Amino acid sequence: MFHNGIKYGRSVMLVLLTHLIMLSAVVLRGNYDNIQQVYPLAIAVLGLDLVYIITLRFFYNQMTYTMDFLLLLILNISVIFQSCFGGIGFSSKHYITCILALICCQISFLLTRNHIRLMTIKKYLYIALGAIIGIMLITSVIFGRYNLWIDLGFFQFQPSEFMKPIFVLLCATSIMEQHEKKKILFFYISKEALMLTGAFLTIFLIQWFKHDLGSLPTFAAAYACAVVCRICYPKAKFSKKMLIIICAIGAVVVVAALKFAPGYVQDRLSVDIWSDMHGHGYQQCQALMAIAEGGLFGKGPGYGSLIEIAAADTDIVFSTICEEWGFLVALLIIFFIVSLLILPMINKPRSYYHTTMILGVAAVLIVQMGLNIFGSCNLIPFTGFKIPFISQGGSSMITCGLLAGMLKAGQSPVFRKPEIPSLQKKRQIQSGKTRRDNI
Repeated sequence: MFHNGIKYGRSVMLVLLTHLIMLSAVVLRGNYDNIQQVYPLAIAVLGLDLVYIITLRFFYNQMTYTMDFLLLLILNISVIFQSCFGGIGFSSKHYITCILALICCQISFLLTRNHIRLMTIKKYLYIALGAIIGIMLITSVIFGRYNLWIDLGFFQFQPSEFMKPIFVLLCATSIMEQHEKKKILFFYISKEALMLTGAFLTIFLIQWFKHDLGSLPTFAAAYACAVVCRICYPKAKFSKKMLIIICAIGAVVVVAALKFAPGYVQDRLSVDIWSDMHGHGYQQCQALMAIAEGGLFGKGPGYGSLIEIAAADTDIVFSTICEEWGFLVALLIIFFIVSLLILPMINKPRSYYHTTMILGVAAVLIVQMGLNIFGSCNLIPFTGFKIPFISQGGSSMITCGLLAGMLKAGQSPVFRKPEIPSLQKKRQIQSGKTRRDNI
C-alpha cells in the first residue's frame, strides 16, 4: 500500500527514472536529424507522469496506488515505443488512447468496487452483451459478414473488444451465487451458470460467423476460469461425474473445432513459413528475422525496418520492439505487464467475487499477450492478437484500461449494501420500536 509518504515518493521516482532512462536512450541512440524532434515526446511523457501523479496524490483518495503506478509506467513506455518505430517522432494518436485508457481504468475501478451492486445489475450486463452482439450482426449486413470494424469516419472501433470486460464480469461469481443451485436430474446446477454457458456459446457462434476466431481463446480462457472457480469453491455441490462430463465435452469441442475450422485457419495450422516466405509465412518470417537482427540490445530507436511490414505496430509489435530496443527490453516490458496482472493475486482480494473477477481479467490478458508473442516467434500459428497496453489500437487500449480498473478494484473494494427505500426503512424502525416496547 502506498499511503505511506516515503513509499509513494519512491514509486514516483521509479516511474520518472524509468522514463528518463528510456528518453535518454532515444537521445543517445535514436534515429533523428535534430534534437528538437525528441522534445514533443519527452514533454508529453514526463508531462503525463507529473499530471497523473499529482492527480492521484491530491485529488483521489484510495488505499493503494500500486496498480496506478504500474499502469502509468507501462503506458508511457508504450508511447515511447510507438513514437520511435521507423524514426523518432511523436505518436499523438497512441498518446491520446493511452490517456483514455487511464481514464477508463479509474471509471472501471469505481464501477466494479462494489460487488453487491454488480450482482444486482447482472441482468443489465447480459442486455449489454446482447446489444453488442446485435450491433455485430447489423454491421455484417451493412459492411459485410467478415468486417470486424465499424468506421464512423473520425473514429474506428471493434465491437467484439468491448465484450471482454462485460463477459469477465458475467464470469465473476460470489459465494452467495454458489449456494443458489437446483438439482436437475442428477446434477446441482445454478441458473446463473446456465446463462453464462449460453452467453459463451452465443459469443462462439457470432465469432465463428464473423470469421474472428483469433479472439475466441480470450473468451474461452475467461469461461474456463469461471468454471474452475465454481468447481474449486470449497462447499460447492459439484460431483466428479459432472467434472468428467465437462472435460469430455471440452475435448470433443477442441477436436471438432480443429477438424471443421475454416480453410484459412487450416492453412495457418499447417503452413511451413520458410517454404512460403512470400505467402502465408511472410509476416512471421520478417518478424523472426527482425528479432534476430535486434539481438539483445537492438539496432537503436528509430532504426528498425520492420515498420514497413503490415501490422508492425499492432500484431507483431513484440518483434518490432526487439528489433529497435533489443530482446532484453522486450522481456522487461513483458515483466511489467505480468507484474500488473500478478500483483492483485499476491495481495489477496477481499471477496470471492473480486477473486474470480481478477482471475478472469488475468486469463484474458495473459492469453492475448501469449498469442501475440508466441505467434511472432513462430511457436504457434499467427493469430493477429495485440499485446495489452503496448500495441496501437483505440478499442483494444480502452478495453485494456477497463480491465486494469477491474484489477485495481480487487485491491480496494467496497462492501456497501444496497440502500433501503425510505418507506421500508421507516417500517423497520417502527417494528424495532414495537419490539423494544414489548420487551
